[in-house]
Amino acid sequence: MVGGLLLPPLVAAGLWYGVGELRLSAATQFRLSWLGLAVIVAAGIGLAFLIGSRLSPVASLLGGLGFTALGLVPTIEMTTRLTISVSEWLPAPLGVGYESVTYTGAMLFVGVALLMASMFPSRWRSAVRGRDAVYAPVYDSEQAQYGSMSYGSEPSPYLSHHRPEDATRPMHRE
Repeated sequence: MVGGLLLPPLVAAGLWYGVGELRLSAATQFRLSWLGLAVIVAAGIGLAFLIGSRLSPVASLLGGLGFTALGLVPTIEMTTRLTISVSEWLPAPLGVGYESVTYTGAMLFVGVALLMASMFPSRWRSAVRGRDAVYAPVYDSEQAQYGSMSYGSEPSPYLSHHRPEDATRPMHRE
């Protein structure tokens, strides 16, 4: 849970730094920054882990809310005519990267992707426990003479355990 809560800010910082480093090195030195590319790749791996893993959906939900809120800054600035300058508080590569990612809409894109990833019902289900768990095969003496096996204590709905002539039917019918 804690790793999932720390990962979205790390992904944001990595994305901002990587993009900022790429832009600054291209503008000032006319060269490609391999460090910037490596940090962007690492941020992408972290983002993929947030979107596609079995981490708590709260992690991608909170991360998505943060990314979406920061991604809406340009829209808020345009509609209210206020200037919200977050990049002034950040070091040069982070500030340039933040502006690049936010004002191109990439921050909003990542935020909405994280929000949608947390909305899938399968991410909110708990692990399989109790009756639905997969049990090791249990052989019963009566079932062993007919060549069938049961998982756990419940009989299989696909095999007839009482009539061996009925074992080839796909479902037990009465």
